[in-house]
Amino acid sequence: MTNKRLPGILVRGHQVASRPSRAYPYSSLEKQKPFFKALGLDLYEYFNGTLNISIAPLTFEMTAPEFTFPLVEWTDLHPPETFSFSRCKVIFNGVEYAGWVYYPHPETKKDHFQNPSLVEAITHHIPGIRYGDALEVELNTNEITVRAG
Repeated sequence: MTNKRLPGILVRGHQVASRPSRAYPYSSLEKQKPFFKALGLDLYEYFNGTLNISIAPLTFEMTAPEFTFPLVEWTDLHPPETFSFSRCKVIFNGVEYAGWVYYPHPETKKDHFQNPSLVEAITHHIPGIRYGDALEVELNTNEITVRAG
């Protein structure tokens, strides 16, 4: 495994993973976790939300993720979606937090698209982290290709 540590900034996302929203009457990640567990990836130890990490001007592409779950029927509010996951680490204030890059495939999404410079990470609760904070994200470059923007 080859890892690459990248600087990033925590930015506000669509805020549908962590709480009820106009799009969903529930946290989307909380609703998805049982489906992912049944498919072989248990995310219950992690915070019910994603960190949206801008690595701009770099971009990334999931090229050979550890897990890909095609067309998961996790809600009746829209068609099934495909999700991929790759192990990662988030480093904040010198502390490493293990987690997963969470990648809902845009070709199967109805809305809430992310730009290719935004890495969504699922990890443990990180005390004190705020939007605008600098951090690092460590990606597995055998599974994720990083490119200059």
